[in-house]
Amino acid sequence: MSISLSSLIFLPIWINMAQMQQGGSNETEQTAALKDLLSRIDLDELMKKDEPPFDFPDTLEGFEYAFNEKGQLRHIKTGEPFVFNYREDLHRWNQKRYEALGEIITRYVYELLESDCNLKKISIPVDATESEPKSFIFMSEDALTNPQKLMVLIHGSGVVRAGQWARRLIINEDLDSGTQIPFIKRAMDEGYGVIVLNPNENYIEVEKQKMHKQSSSSDGTDEPAGKRERRDKVSKETKKRRDFYEKYRNPQKEKEMMQLFIRENGSPEEHAVYVWDHFIAQASAENVFFVAHSYGGLAFVELMIQREADVKSKVTAVALTDSVHNVWHQEAGKTIREWMRENCCNWVSSSEPLDTSVESMLPDCPRVSAGLETRKLKARFYSSLSQILSCLL
Repeated sequence: MSISLSSLIFLPIWINMAQMQQGGSNETEQTAALKDLLSRIDLDELMKKDEPPFDFPDTLEGFEYAFNEKGQLRHIKTGEPFVFNYREDLHRWNQKRYEALGEIITRYVYELLESDCNLKKISIPVDATESEPKSFIFMSEDALTNPQKLMVLIHGSGVVRAGQWARRLIINEDLDSGTQIPFIKRAMDEGYGVIVLNPNENYIEVEKQKMHKQSSSSDGTDEPAGKRERRDKVSKETKKRRDFYEKYRNPQKEKEMMQLFIRENGSPEEHAVYVWDHFIAQASAENVFFVAHSYGGLAFVELMIQREADVKSKVTAVALTDSVHNVWHQEAGKTIREWMRENCCNWVSSSEPLDTSVESMLPDCPRVSAGLETRKLKARFYSSLSQILSCLL
């Protein structure tokens, strides 16, 4: 008799019953009883996945979604917003579906940066060979030649990429709430050159090569037949165990991936320094302005630490939004902290009215309210960034 998946819930009770039935028997006998129970579990039924394969469309049309005239993601047939729980009780599958849609959204925003904002996609490293991993940033035509003003945008950590503030808001709210596009257009209308960083694009993923069976140095004809038979038997048993484990560890047969990091851009901090050295520092603009959200603020502070004199000579003002930088942990010196107090401002979520001073425990830049109390109102927070941009411009 085998124990089915539906009956597995009673396993702890059976184990307790088995222990009670053993009474005063020794630990060995109790262990034997437990092994007997476990041996009757039908692993095929236990590990059988009810979830469908992770085979998702690679276009918005394939998902049957599109952005309407208000920039809202809606189902093309029902007009309803995106539904995360597409299949009940299949959270992992729903999450994979959401991630697949997110990748499409990322490509869609990239296209908007080029087509709607007229930005150029610039490959980095600038001296990359044909075969090495590459990333990219986006720049306006006049980013390096505008003699007066340059705006630099840095998003936060996570799955977001160039042109995004928050993927969740793009999907659940609208493009204006979740992307940097309103910032870019406003800055360009005001006569700014624009550079959009891509600090989370730190590596490419490639499929791990399957381990090839290597011939043993003792495969020669002089190997005794008995030894060769024992080796072959061990090899077969090892493969059998590995295949058995893989069947239950990876029932969807997901590809094993490895990361190949991009030279000099292997982290958001590295990326910020690289773009500074190869682009921003070369720009003609007399005044450079930064808008950095969340981890982007930390990346900017790290840039200051590594290029303090250069940053001070070119950067006029920095608008931080919910920045997670920490001048103590990052060991920012006194002169950096003093410069930040004069040239930076961190807008944070707060119940106070917009621009009301908010107390800070760190001796760096002023903190003021973005006019919001909780992250539940994050969409309004990003909408209020237009007001923050007005302060900066």
